[in-house]
Amino acid sequence: MTDLAIAANGLRKSYGDKTVLDGVDLAVPRGTVFALLGPNGAGKTTAVKILSTLITADPGTGTVHVGGHNLATHPQAVRATIGVTGQFSAVDGLITGEENMLLMADLHHLSKAEGRRVAADLLARFDLTDAAKKPASTYSGGMKRRLDIAMTLVGNPSIIFLDEPTTGLDPRSRHTMWQIIRDLVTGGTTVLLTTQYLEEADQLADRVAVLHNGKIAAHGTADELKRLIPGGHVRLRFTDPGTYRTATLALTEATHDDDALTLRIPSDGSQRDLRAVLDRLDTAGVEADELTVHTPDLDDVFFALTDTTTPVPAQAPAPSEENAR
Repeated sequence: MTDLAIAANGLRKSYGDKTVLDGVDLAVPRGTVFALLGPNGAGKTTAVKILSTLITADPGTGTVHVGGHNLATHPQAVRATIGVTGQFSAVDGLITGEENMLLMADLHHLSKAEGRRVAADLLARFDLTDAAKKPASTYSGGMKRRLDIAMTLVGNPSIIFLDEPTTGLDPRSRHTMWQIIRDLVTGGTTVLLTTQYLEEADQLADRVAVLHNGKIAAHGTADELKRLIPGGHVRLRFTDPGTYRTATLALTEATHDDDALTLRIPSDGSQRDLRAVLDRLDTAGVEADELTVHTPDLDDVFFALTDTTTPVPAQAPAPSEENAR
């Protein structure tokens, strides 16, 4: 448990006869980015609200620890260790960026001097010093998001929940936000991120869980999840027809393109698989001029795991404290 920032077992939440979360298990190691993916209505925001004490899980639900504290018995201790940035900005547009920061400092019971120091440091860190005296309503979407996260950091939380933090941002602002998240984790912060941008999870997350119909459909690193989906292959290209023919005889299972002098061998993209192909080429005494490994991306994983009309492939390991480490 000491290695985990968040540990949830059997998390359940229902509204009337609608089950939103149906026995969700999560294991988030400290100092990592954990991405929770899922289609609209999958329960991502509900999970974040429960873990951040904004709503309660169903009575009799499984155990949840956040920052080492039991969520059910010590919610105040949990609140003292976390920060939350939701889908919709908490920034007050009627006051300046600096005033927003000082308001958060007051809420955290910082002295006026300490509050001003923390506000100035965070505004500088998020490149907002020049805009600090301007009304937040004049800020761009990216600036408001940066201010939102800066406000979240006033209390120096060790765990931050980011619920779709880049929704509506342009590509440049999104990449800026990615770097902010990377910097937070480098500093030791744990980030639980919900997102609908598959590229975002692929870029940032140490571990990924796909939530579908209230359950975790798969869990693991991005590379582990990609290997669940068929279609991965190794492509070999040759320039010498004789070498190509020899390789074709050595790799009988390969799909070949005689015009392009290429071979395509099914592969899960693992090092072991790749080494096996190269060993067979060595045995045949040939060498490819170009080798590329093609694996499904997280888009393929997402669609396969959330498509109710297509059988789901073999699952990644279920989340647990042991495999999360």
